[in-house]
Amino acid sequence: MPARTWELSLLLLLELGLGSQEALPPSCESQIYCHGELLHQVQMAKLYQDDKQFVDMPLCLAPDQVMQRFNELVSTHNHSIPQQQLQLFLKEHFQAVGQELESWTPEDWKDSPRFLQKISDPKLRAWAGQLHQLWKKLGKKVKPEVLLHPEQFSLIYSQHPFIVPGGRFLEFYYWDSYWVMEGLLLSEMSETVKGMLQNFLDLVQTYGHVPNGARVYYLQRSQPPLLTLMMNRYVTHTNDTAFLRDNIGTLALELDFWAENRNISVSSRGKTYILNRYHVPYGGPRPESYSKDAELADLLPEGDRETLWAELKAGAESGWDFSSRWLIGSPNPDLLSSIRTSKLVPVDLNAFLCQAEDLMSNFYTSLGNDSQAMKYRNLREQRLVAMKAILWDEEKGAWFDYDLENGKKNQEFYPSNLAPLWADCFSDLSVVDKALKYLEDSQILTYQHGIPTSLRNTAQQWDFPNAWAPLQDLVIRGLAKSPSPKTQEVAFQLAQNWIRTNFDVYSQKSAMYEKYDISNGGQPGGGGEYEVQEGFGWTNGVVLMLLDRYGDRLSSGTQAAFPEPHYLAAALLLSLPLSLLPQ
Repeated sequence: MPARTWELSLLLLLELGLGSQEALPPSCESQIYCHGELLHQVQMAKLYQDDKQFVDMPLCLAPDQVMQRFNELVSTHNHSIPQQQLQLFLKEHFQAVGQELESWTPEDWKDSPRFLQKISDPKLRAWAGQLHQLWKKLGKKVKPEVLLHPEQFSLIYSQHPFIVPGGRFLEFYYWDSYWVMEGLLLSEMSETVKGMLQNFLDLVQTYGHVPNGARVYYLQRSQPPLLTLMMNRYVTHTNDTAFLRDNIGTLALELDFWAENRNISVSSRGKTYILNRYHVPYGGPRPESYSKDAELADLLPEGDRETLWAELKAGAESGWDFSSRWLIGSPNPDLLSSIRTSKLVPVDLNAFLCQAEDLMSNFYTSLGNDSQAMKYRNLREQRLVAMKAILWDEEKGAWFDYDLENGKKNQEFYPSNLAPLWADCFSDLSVVDKALKYLEDSQILTYQHGIPTSLRNTAQQWDFPNAWAPLQDLVIRGLAKSPSPKTQEVAFQLAQNWIRTNFDVYSQKSAMYEKYDISNGGQPGGGGEYEVQEGFGWTNGVVLMLLDRYGDRLSSGTQAAFPEPHYLAAALLLSLPLSLLPQ
């Protein structure tokens, strides 16, 4: 049975309450990288500081030979292999992490992209030049042996080279790549972007969706669906309509995956609406975090463990792994074992799909296919109505995740609450200024080093005090859509805060990070399942975007987080017609 048909059948079983923990298939078929006794023994022995290390190690031999020798070892030691023997087995049968990749300098990299000249502050201009240099450090390509013997690698073969996030992340990731591509386009590296897009399109053609990342253990979960948005940025930059025409059917196929496998019906005031959620009905611990997931499940009754593992995978699919967002509403909202990602309708997911539907309508119009253009226009209109009915809160001036089990909105602060502004998923421009009031009422503008990911300190990495580059972009670009000078000025000041935090940390440590701790002057972030990583793809992309947008005003020096009230008042006065100004 094809994987997609199996998933649809499984979803039906689960909706009917007929699913059992035995019904949930593994993350992939590999008995080495996704499930089975070898994976269990190695990960639970904790031979490596990071579980991801083992599942990224290539094999020296064919999998059946490795499994045969492992089974002999298991029999010899009666299923309890001494750690020293296990280490020796791995040394003999596995290669070091990264052996299947080689460094790659993008052929379209150039010394001085034009956007650098838009940056007035000489220190920021020099810094942007150094970030532009980092694309060469983050470039990778897959060696031919992965194509010849894919069964010996967890890495999925990609025809074209790519930019990785950095640190432990040696493969490319789905939603990270959107902000990486934004930065690459500013660096005038459109051929690199086209190759990365083609890699994603190839994945959709092969698997029916874009996996979380380019590893087999990520196959059964995706990440926030930004492929159509990536295509839009590329085509807008290059006018390569031939590439769009050749691949628009693949973009539609990816959106079909979300429509068919991640949809949910929500009723309100006698009407039923269709929205989307993150949902990964696959069993077992995540291979790359196996021991943590297994130990977390030990806290639960055996019958609840598969549900936990599926919810953890859904949390990983959201990109927010992990956050109080997915714990709110549970009996124990401070415990990760209470995670319930699939029970929530996320604002940002639906905003991303809303923009994708709008773009698909525009794409098909430009290609002369009016019937398909109308299809996606109608889908967007239906989503706008659903989001207003289910997610929008007029009194607070923001959208909120909807709790399916408890039948109410989660009114905690998250930057994702304003994602529809970023995604142009609203019909009344006044909502932008309502969003500013929401930020003021939530005390978010009091933070001088970036917008926090939440106001709850749970020790999860997608919570306070961490701040993440893509979430800064969601809020800043959303507010910048306002015609109000006051709101636009706040967008600029948020950009100034983020640039200063990134610049100051870079000045101290000569590195860019995946996340930042904004609680104490701005430092590399912490929390979560692994040490903070350097690189860093999407952080670099967002910084370059802000420097491009506000480069004539941004400063490397210290200044107040927000201008004094009289400055904002002056900006507001400037927006008034002359007849209304004081005489």
